[in-house]
Amino acid sequence: MRLLKTVHGWLGVIILPWVIMIGLTGLFLNHEALVTSWLDGSDYDEAQFDAWPGATPLSVDAARGLAGRLYPGVDLVQGSETAYHGRDAAIFDADGTRVIVALATGHYWIKTDVSRLTHAPDGSLLERKIYWEGIFKRLHVRGWLSGTFGTWLADITAAAMVVFGLSGIVLFLVPRLRRRQNRRRMRAAEAR
Repeated sequence: MRLLKTVHGWLGVIILPWVIMIGLTGLFLNHEALVTSWLDGSDYDEAQFDAWPGATPLSVDAARGLAGRLYPGVDLVQGSETAYHGRDAAIFDADGTRVIVALATGHYWIKTDVSRLTHAPDGSLLERKIYWEGIFKRLHVRGWLSGTFGTWLADITAAAMVVFGLSGIVLFLVPRLRRRQNRRRMRAAEAR
């Protein structure tokens, strides 16, 4: 029992951060709209693009040049999609990041799995959008943001949680069963 208590206690300490994270991310996944209303506070409006001062139409080649200046030395792969947010666009993949250029105005977006940055044609930042659902789902499933550990960390945590739960059940039941057994023995001894 002493070894089981030690294992149970240390497992509790080790997995506590992931238990808290799984609880919080699970809460987010169940109540996404409520939580994102607190986290997102953007008043950004793409309808302003058409009347933007200094906005000029770009060709696909000029859009490729813009993406190349943003990511020099990176192989740009043009995607098959030709629209983004209802606008004609040139879309380029650059090592896990997408550069999306609005051809009519020269505005551009830099998009990853977890965020999107919107820029004016002069390069100034208009909006930073965080994809909270992707972040929280990744944390909930993997236990980590990057794919470095894959699901190993989450699997190890899950196994530790199972051992923690089972050891907790044993630690809860064994003393109660012993007390019940001792009471029966005492009653039997008194009855003699």
